[in-house]
Amino acid sequence: MRLSRRRVLLGTTAVLLTGCTADPDPSRSQTSQRTNTPNARQNAEEAVIFDLSLEIVDRFRPFALVADGFEVEAPASPGPNGMFRGEVGPVAPYVAIELRVSGDAEDVAAGLTTEDGDHVLVRWSAATSRLWLSVRQGGRTRLLRRVTFEAGGAFGLAFALCENQVTALVDTGDGWRPLLTERAKVAALVDLRREDVLSRYSYAWSSTGVDDARAGVFGMTGLRDPHLVQETDGTPYIRGGRAYLTWTCAGLGFFQQAHFTVWSLDPADPTDMRLEAQIFSRRDGLVLGDHAGQLVRSGDEWIVATSSWGDFEPGSIHVRHTTTTDDVLTGVHVLDTERSPMPTEHGSWDPALTRLDETWYVGFVESPSQDPFDFHPALASTTSGTWHDDLSLVAAADSLHQAEGPIIATVGGDTWLLASDGDDRNYPVFDLTGRRVGRLDAPYPTNIPHPQLLADPGGGWWMVTFDGTQFTEDVMGYGGHGDVVVLHST
Repeated sequence: MRLSRRRVLLGTTAVLLTGCTADPDPSRSQTSQRTNTPNARQNAEEAVIFDLSLEIVDRFRPFALVADGFEVEAPASPGPNGMFRGEVGPVAPYVAIELRVSGDAEDVAAGLTTEDGDHVLVRWSAATSRLWLSVRQGGRTRLLRRVTFEAGGAFGLAFALCENQVTALVDTGDGWRPLLTERAKVAALVDLRREDVLSRYSYAWSSTGVDDARAGVFGMTGLRDPHLVQETDGTPYIRGGRAYLTWTCAGLGFFQQAHFTVWSLDPADPTDMRLEAQIFSRRDGLVLGDHAGQLVRSGDEWIVATSSWGDFEPGSIHVRHTTTTDDVLTGVHVLDTERSPMPTEHGSWDPALTRLDETWYVGFVESPSQDPFDFHPALASTTSGTWHDDLSLVAAADSLHQAEGPIIATVGGDTWLLASDGDDRNYPVFDLTGRRVGRLDAPYPTNIPHPQLLADPGGGWWMVTFDGTQFTEDVMGYGGHGDVVVLHST
């Protein structure tokens, strides 16, 4: 028998029911699901989503230490210690300062200082050709790390703080590269995640030997985890002709060093992307970079759902949420969040929310273990007016073990749960009863790219995703990915 492309993408009947655990309560109400009915296998034969054939059309790398548009104003004159010190300090421990050091500079420093002399600084000395990180607390200064760096002329020096991890970077003409980084020793002396501690600190840098300086909220070393900002029914939220996506901004370090951001883009050209807002979470007295979430517009409020990667430890990861009337599509926000009662006893992340008729569908990742990592997509639903109340498990694809990035997408009038399977390197498609009915016809980059679809107003569909390209993994380790990858249907 000759297999068509559509039949390959749909798979066989024997495959459809594997990898899903059905709701243990057969009496659970199956509410309206548009055209996704229990007879979804027949519907899938005609579904538009399996006519899409996506190809990579662009790839680019957003990168910024100080995020454009999120700079702080430099003070007019230096303080008594010979350093510029900003009047306003950071609201979250995600900070960067970039200096252009002159060729005749002797000593320069950049970082955070308090009025009473405590500091977290990176310093460089021309006399010794040493670059080092120091922390001063209670009248005692400790040198935590140092390296040799011979400038040989003017160069760029940067201080970056992501959570409690401090990194010193230099730019000698080929772009920023980290020379030293430290988290554990910094955190043992000062916990900059604590709001009461961070409020004592302000941006600071040398007033001599510096030709130019800029400071502000940390940007990104790459992007991952795209998710459409949407109305409750899944349609894109449009403002000024632009659609919006949330992204995880990769930081200088592991998951805890990343944070949650909002970007706008031109629906006709997703490469026209612009950082609009940065969102941090306040919980347990800490300001954290919880990320991998979604924003949903509900009436005059925003539903904000994230994952608790900001203080990740194996066994602790879970979905969190809040609602706010603040304009979270612009500016910097620190939001109080609470735990979302997902229908699982395991770890959870990557929430995806859509309300169809009177039913909320919630996609999420269920993870029995984070050491080693074992995770798979799951689907829940509720007829409650609130998306996280009385959730019941519809299905969990527990035969998959490296699959995440659930996206609820409506294509051609049918709504599906999409995911990304890192083991088999494809994008599974599930109907809203939780049955796997096929896969997207799309290339699979490195890492576990999330299949975020977006309709092209000129015709066809975009997929905006990412890959696993790291930033200086030899120094920073895993976590600094990735490139943005744009695909289009042919």
